[in-house]
Amino acid sequence: MSIPAIPLNTGASIPQVGAGTWPLDDAEAADVVAAAIEVGYRHLDTATRYGNETGVGEGIRRSGIAREELFVTTKLDGEFQGSDRAIAGLHAALERLGTDYVDLLLIHWPLPQRDEYVSTWRTFEKLHADGLARAIGVSNFTPAHLDRLAAETSIVPAVNQIQISPAIVRLEQRAYDVAHGIVTQSWSPLGGRKGAGSLLAEPVLVDIASRLDRTPAQVVVRWHVQQGLVVIPKSSDRARLAQNLDVFSFELSDDDLASIATLSQGPDAGVDSDREGH
Repeated sequence: MSIPAIPLNTGASIPQVGAGTWPLDDAEAADVVAAAIEVGYRHLDTATRYGNETGVGEGIRRSGIAREELFVTTKLDGEFQGSDRAIAGLHAALERLGTDYVDLLLIHWPLPQRDEYVSTWRTFEKLHADGLARAIGVSNFTPAHLDRLAAETSIVPAVNQIQISPAIVRLEQRAYDVAHGIVTQSWSPLGGRKGAGSLLAEPVLVDIASRLDRTPAQVVVRWHVQQGLVVIPKSSDRARLAQNLDVFSFELSDDDLASIATLSQGPDAGVDSDREGH
């Protein structure tokens, strides 16, 4: 299966669909990552906060796929904010993953009340220059946070990973990212921790899925793809992993997209950047 890739501002590219690993533990992550790679995923997303980087690394080794064929993302959370604190954090993450570099390193949360995300970003720039992170980006950053990075640092983030689903569309944030050459990546793309079941049971999605002979989850992943987003659905079930990747042989019509748009909770719905979470 050929997965489209989205260009990054580094000159590299990121597979448009990846496998998420939260909230798997190490043992579960090893099984899921090995299965995901076997069914065709080449983009894997983890974080130090998830506590499963060791398992992700084990799954990669079990797969037998060469490291350079994979795109691996990890994130460093609040423990590693501040000047140079991310250096030890990334070295420890690489040891757990069993790799010499990550393809993408993200600041997991801005935590603006600490006022350390700028100094943390400068440390990320060093890690990028040293080749330990092929690209650097952020997660859960707002335009205000990104404006400050642009004013005080040198490198534009390659990616901003934020919560997006048909219920949480974040149009202003996405437009900002496009205007500044930042790829937007969707976490909790199937509806979030609290609402995944209810979103996928929405009659709008069920009806479209039935007509297209697809699952509601496939419809939602396809929605992200047609928005030009990078999407990281997660599942511990091998069949659903394969289904979530099988979204490039059909399209949603304009009428389908208009129907899905009725699920939006509003352009400003989202999460609080002042706290740590997913």
